[in-house]
Amino acid sequence: MHQKFKELIHQYKLDVFKVEHGHEDIDSLTNECMDVAEDVLKQKYHYHFHKLPDANRAEIINMINNYTREAILPPVVERLVYRQVVLEKRYNALSGMVEKMLELLSRDPAELSEAK
Repeated sequence: MHQKFKELIHQYKLDVFKVEHGHEDIDSLTNECMDVAEDVLKQKYHYHFHKLPDANRAEIINMINNYTREAILPPVVERLVYRQVVLEKRYNALSGMVEKMLELLSRDPAELSEAK
């Protein structure tokens, strides 16, 4: 039983490593992240003033808003999306491992001793 658990945990670690470091997976992961980040950045959010500001103040706020959207926000969103996608893939691998462990535990002990 312990050997089977060790094999399942080892397989989980291999799957996670392949997701995070495998060349084919990195390309697909990067494309998926870029698509999600692009969708997030396309969404437009507007700031509504409670009082009408003077022209100088409105121009400064507009400059800050444009700079944030074009320079600061894209790399931050890309990194957050990358982390989210990797965590989702790790979660899927973990849930698969737990499912296999539960199947192993639900087997009859006599069945396990025969499989050896």
